[in-house]
Amino acid sequence: MLMFSINRFVTNSLVDEVTAAGGRVAVQLERNRLDYPLAQRKSRNLQVVDSQGRVVASTPSLYGKPPMATFTPDGTNVTTSVVCGGVFPLGECDLVVAQWAHRGGVRWIVYSASPAVPPLVDARLATAVIGGMAVLAGVITYIGHRIVTVALRPVNAVRAELDEINASSLDRRVPVSPADDEIHELADSVNRTLARLEGAMERQRQFTADASHELRTPLAGLRAQLEEAQLHPGETDLSTLLAHSLSDLDRLQLIITDLLLLAKLECSPSRLRERIDLATLVRAEVSRRADPRKVRLVLASEVPIDAVHGQIGRAVTNLLDNAERHARESVVVEVRANDGAAEVIVDDDGEGVAEADRERIFERFARLDAARSRDRGGTGLGLAIARRIAQAHDGTLQVGTAPSGGARFVLRLPMAPPVDDGAERVRTSS
Repeated sequence: MLMFSINRFVTNSLVDEVTAAGGRVAVQLERNRLDYPLAQRKSRNLQVVDSQGRVVASTPSLYGKPPMATFTPDGTNVTTSVVCGGVFPLGECDLVVAQWAHRGGVRWIVYSASPAVPPLVDARLATAVIGGMAVLAGVITYIGHRIVTVALRPVNAVRAELDEINASSLDRRVPVSPADDEIHELADSVNRTLARLEGAMERQRQFTADASHELRTPLAGLRAQLEEAQLHPGETDLSTLLAHSLSDLDRLQLIITDLLLLAKLECSPSRLRERIDLATLVRAEVSRRADPRKVRLVLASEVPIDAVHGQIGRAVTNLLDNAERHARESVVVEVRANDGAAEVIVDDDGEGVAEADRERIFERFARLDAARSRDRGGTGLGLAIARRIAQAHDGTLQVGTAPSGGARFVLRLPMAPPVDDGAERVRTSS
């Protein structure tokens, strides 16, 4: 492309020069005189052809030769063409320009010519251009390689770090480029993915550890009772054995059910939510208890949330179970709207929770002092499940101190956006 552009530029310049040389002779001819030499350069050739087609003047190399071309500048004053062979040396092509010249009332033709520009213009120029292009290409390639190498260095560091990270070292993170670019975003995305993987692996390890540890005790007790009955069948009370065995099995079933629910909540929280009145849900959960009169309700009206009904019901049930387990005499449940959020507050008048233990009680199978020990009933997973349900609904579950000095659990959930009356009527009628 570059050589083509140079060829075109040089050819246009040559046409202008040859045309000017022929035009000078045409002007002299119209003034009834010719100045020799007709051409100023040795490589230029000129001929003057009269109206009869005879050559009346020419440059020395064309003496005695016929006209160099047969075309005429019909329709224009100047016509240009390339002529090969003829009066020119064998194998040579010349650029020929034909111009009219008026003499004695008739038109004569002035032909001016010069060897045509070769495609490569000049061997030395072509060599220089090609060599320069090769050097330029080499420089650009080197610079591009250096730029790519420097640009990909952070990517190589990320790749190398990822190669060394395995299931036993998910706490490691790939280096993040200080520049605010795509590589920085890539490293940040990889680190977030590693954090999620680490969390998933930790939950899996925790689930395995919890299951193996907490299931061992009831299984060991059940096995001991059965082995004792096998060794001393005559001294075994069958009804007592069956009652103890069923009790251990019930506890095993509760633990397994709670563990599976907690694992499900952590891995794939449900998105099948519906509009629920929180006060109505709490009233229904309290009514299902053995003695609902022990629970005092303080319920605001119209506290709507978007939630999975069964999960929020399970969270409320777990909080009620915990409160009744540790209350001396009373449990108070309040539902209210507070600062754009829906709240369920469960107070008991028990021993309360020490400030140092207020996060530990939400851990799986957390073991505190005797005042709030899981040995007093339950699986030790109720509060962990309730908090995970709250988090799955973009809410929180915190513990504090009730006015009575006992524990206060506050379940806080986002309020549902208001709906117009027409939409509410349609929903109700459907």
